[in-house]
Amino acid sequence: MSYTIRQMAALLDLGYQGDGSRLLTKVAGWNAADDTSLIFVHGAESRVFHAEGQRAACVIAPKMLASVAANMIFSEQPRLDFARAASYLNPWPKSRGTRHATAEIAPGAEIDEGVELGPFVVVETGARIGQGSILHAGVVIGGACCIGKECILFPGVVLYPGAQLGDRVVLHAGVVVGSDGFGYASDGKKQWKFPQVGSVIIDDDVEIGANSTIDRGSLGTTRIGTGSKIDNLVQIAHNVEIGEHVVIASQTGISGSTIIEDYAVIGGQVGFGDHARVQSGAVIGSKAGILPGKIVRGGEVYWGVPVRPLREYKRLNALFGRLPEMKAEIDLLKKEVAELKGSPGRK
Repeated sequence: MSYTIRQMAALLDLGYQGDGSRLLTKVAGWNAADDTSLIFVHGAESRVFHAEGQRAACVIAPKMLASVAANMIFSEQPRLDFARAASYLNPWPKSRGTRHATAEIAPGAEIDEGVELGPFVVVETGARIGQGSILHAGVVIGGACCIGKECILFPGVVLYPGAQLGDRVVLHAGVVVGSDGFGYASDGKKQWKFPQVGSVIIDDDVEIGANSTIDRGSLGTTRIGTGSKIDNLVQIAHNVEIGEHVVIASQTGISGSTIIEDYAVIGGQVGFGDHARVQSGAVIGSKAGILPGKIVRGGEVYWGVPVRPLREYKRLNALFGRLPEMKAEIDLLKKEVAELKGSPGRK
């Protein structure tokens, strides 16, 4: 897609300066920018912008830099508005409505107009696929699954029977939705599989990264709320409830029946025990550990194992760094006390 600077500024509802007729065809980083590229600057980058920024067709930047460049779209949140601009210049592909000869569609499957099916796609009985969706090579859609409009399923995605996707859901390569949760009951000799017969629902505008897995509920529902974004290699167990617009980074593992409320941010390699709850707006740093049943209060930043507020974690971490010195001091004090106890004047 291409837009003039004037058109892009109007789409973003932002002011601009310079040649409004200049054409923008792509977004780019500073080093790769050319005369049709849109770039952005913020923070420390503004100090060196004058020397670097002129290769691009246009820059999204704060108005304080207006004197630096001829073509500029003014923004007080350049990174955010750059991302918004990218959604216009580099949108998700639209379905071509084609169906590869090797795609296998079972009798009773319902496929709406304009759905694109790639090589070796399998759609089982009772599945429904909404208008404009794209299923790339090797996607498998189990029986009675429901896929909304304009979804994109990249190669190798698997939906187990009964999984439900809303509209505009994006599942990257290798995502598995609706596999059995990890639940067993032991009689002391054998592990008996606890029923995994629930459902999984993924709401509108969710994006899930490559090779992530979302288990179905055991007896209830696993749910991912509208607009949430999940990175690669994330494991979401049975009966987990994730709210709206939650962000979860790579290699995080979420145990069963955990609840993560709206607008929470979860860093990479975070581990959740079962039945934990993260309240709305909480931010959990990378490699944190949340114990089973733990409630993480909203509106604050957390870190560490077990997880604790960042201010407390930083204080304890500073003390931990002094442990060798503190041990030496304690050893010295113990030696002095022993000497005092053994002195001739002691009764």
